[in-house]
Amino acid sequence: MQPKLNRLLRALAREGLEVAYDGRLYSVRLLGDAHAPPAEVLLPPDLPVEGKAFQQLAQLAALRHPGGGEVLRVRATPDFHPGDSGVAIGSVLHTRGLVVPGAIGTDINCGMRLHVADISAEDFLAKRSLFVERMKGHYFFGTRDVTMASRASEALLRDGVQGWLLETLEQPLGCAGRADLAQLDAEVSRIHLGGGLKGHPRWAPESFTREGLVRDAGLATIGGGNHFVEVQRVEAVEDRARAWDWGVREGQLAFMIHSGSRDVGKHVGVAWQDRARQAWPAGTPLPASGILPLGDARLVTEYLEAEATAANYAFLNRLLLAELLRQTLRELFGDVEAPLVYDVPHNLTLPYEGGWLARKGACPAGAEQPVIIPGSMGATSFLMVGCGDARALESASHGAGRARSRFSLSRGGADQSEAALGLTGVDCITLRAERRVEEAPAAYKPIRPVVDAQVEAGIVREVARLCPLLTFKA
Repeated sequence: MQPKLNRLLRALAREGLEVAYDGRLYSVRLLGDAHAPPAEVLLPPDLPVEGKAFQQLAQLAALRHPGGGEVLRVRATPDFHPGDSGVAIGSVLHTRGLVVPGAIGTDINCGMRLHVADISAEDFLAKRSLFVERMKGHYFFGTRDVTMASRASEALLRDGVQGWLLETLEQPLGCAGRADLAQLDAEVSRIHLGGGLKGHPRWAPESFTREGLVRDAGLATIGGGNHFVEVQRVEAVEDRARAWDWGVREGQLAFMIHSGSRDVGKHVGVAWQDRARQAWPAGTPLPASGILPLGDARLVTEYLEAEATAANYAFLNRLLLAELLRQTLRELFGDVEAPLVYDVPHNLTLPYEGGWLARKGACPAGAEQPVIIPGSMGATSFLMVGCGDARALESASHGAGRARSRFSLSRGGADQSEAALGLTGVDCITLRAERRVEEAPAAYKPIRPVVDAQVEAGIVREVARLCPLLTFKA
């Protein structure tokens, strides 16, 4: 291990990084920048190290704004890997006096939602074909109906799921008219932050604030990339008392949703990265990383309100994706409760110890809080409980993390056989053949070492394991 590690550290030094490793935790910063806090990466020795991701992490720790403010700490989860926007996926950034729109990006409040249902895998698979055809209609062909009144749309953007529910109770339309609204209301307490932040409709596209009915084509859609809807079986329970309290039992059906704010997040994220550039003091050199913080208090307040607006949309997007699936289960299997276990965000800026904590592809892991860590569509997923570990900035991984880029999997000459991609026995429903290749199990790191590293570090504890039955990819 030591000669290999020494070679790695020398290679990273040639890339301008000062790196140390104690066998569990990497410490990294830009060479010659003693004022920046060292960024920490929890990474077991058997997982790959990517120089580009380390570079992005060190540049994030070195951010400054001419008007003041500071980066206090930067941490990365074991699934971290390079991000297309210049911020590594898995980064957690603690700041004071500044916020960084680029540290969240455009997939605002990408997150996970988990339900369980008292249906056996055998009974479900007996009706698999009928279920898949109905869900393909909802997710891919537009048979879903997510119409809402403009008042409900504005309430959603302003107050989140609770605002939408209050207006929808008065005028239930579309699929909401078939939903058990009392159940949705009772489940709000199982959504992180109650499913709502203080947003404002002014930050959303104009189509959401028109008078009359709002029919948004993006609501209840999965989205691209690593987003998915997966039907699973609860394979094993490790913490029986906690699982019982959360309504989780061995042998249950489960469904897990990974999606975010779609076009609303893109609208907000792009606009605010542009605005951060416009607000940068004239004559002051731009950061080499291209990541621009906001230091002006008014701009910080406005950005956080805009981010909250997109986050509110994402909470409802996941709720409706789940509700369409739950309604379909009820059509096929009768009176199925299928309660929510938890809904948790990955990409958000939230208050933390007198400053701000921005997570980019990382899951909140506060004490006693449910944590959802999915594997690839060919691997186990994990339901965990957070330990509130301060050194980890109360954050856990949001998955296994990519091991290979989409390009490397789809380029000419790449081995795209089922065996090479890890797709043997995987039931993936998609209309795009390339999506199955790009998101194949071979694209991802093994989930077990990622989870074990966090258990050993006292970040999370295991509650239950879930194995995939079928996965929808857009």
